[in-house]
Amino acid sequence: MRNVAVHEAISGNEQAERDRPRTAKALVVVALVGAALLTALAATAYTDVGTIPGLPALPPLVRFGIPIARAVLDLAALATVGLSMLPKLVGFDRPERTEPVLAQARLLTVVTALVWMLAALFSLVLQALEASPGAAATTGLLVDYVDNVPAGPGLLTSAGAGLLCAVVGLLAVRFGESVPTELRTIIALLGLLPMPLTGHATDWQYHDFSMISMELHVVGAAMWVGGLAAVALLVAPRRGLLAEAVPRFSKLAGLALFVVGASGLFNGLMELVITPNVGLIGLVTTQYGQILVGKFVCLVLLAAIGAQMRFRLLPRLARQERTALLTWVAVEVAVMGVAYGLGVVLSRAPVLV
Repeated sequence: MRNVAVHEAISGNEQAERDRPRTAKALVVVALVGAALLTALAATAYTDVGTIPGLPALPPLVRFGIPIARAVLDLAALATVGLSMLPKLVGFDRPERTEPVLAQARLLTVVTALVWMLAALFSLVLQALEASPGAAATTGLLVDYVDNVPAGPGLLTSAGAGLLCAVVGLLAVRFGESVPTELRTIIALLGLLPMPLTGHATDWQYHDFSMISMELHVVGAAMWVGGLAAVALLVAPRRGLLAEAVPRFSKLAGLALFVVGASGLFNGLMELVITPNVGLIGLVTTQYGQILVGKFVCLVLLAAIGAQMRFRLLPRLARQERTALLTWVAVEVAVMGVAYGLGVVLSRAPVLV
């Protein structure tokens, strides 16, 4: 009986060891997606986004469906970017170790790219309904929205980019790494470029310069968050591979932190400065400014977490010691999710309120 009990205890411990990585990965996904969606919904409810003075209130499906669809679009796009660039992070020198991971990544890329496409199309329908309260979602309404509102072509192009990423991803599933990683990553990154067009426009005389800054912000954030999520979900259970991938990602994350922070602050502060009768005091007097402050707080927290991982966890990973990496990653992606949720609302929030 004692031997049976010992055997059952050992089996239970082994099962717990196998279940722990799955639980940790689920925690990472829930932290990122949940934080982004809940923050987008809460910020939409708090602000005046989605309400048009003088017109009847929008249906809840439209008012709250738009930030949800946009958050899903952003998350699917960044996941596609992160999964596409994963081969660069794990390397190509030991295919017997990396191929099981990369095979999963290629298949997941197709899924996230299709979600990206569908979320962009759903966003297009909802934003067309928002622009024409009370109208039915007809083909004519969508065509008119695409013809007359800059966000229309932006969302349509974004949907096309998601479809293209899915097609290229299917080729990668079929032919493996014969489809170059660089090609897949570049296509995914180019697909991000229309996204700033889906927010509010500005008539600032240096509009083109501002657009470049927003493009850098979107691309940098997608590579940062997407790369971290891909490493956490697919590489973390393999300690030896993780010890090689995390230092490469850490260098990318440091550069992305600077680019995302600088471009985000520049864009947000410029919107306040160029808006008549607002200025920098709008950081506390307007909902737009308060959301911007919230994003800045997220950035400071991410910098602190990044420093913890770089200077305390990386040396232990290099020695292939057990660490609380996934716990820290879950916290980091939760903060990133909050930042993304705030960004969804910030892109639509009027600066004057």
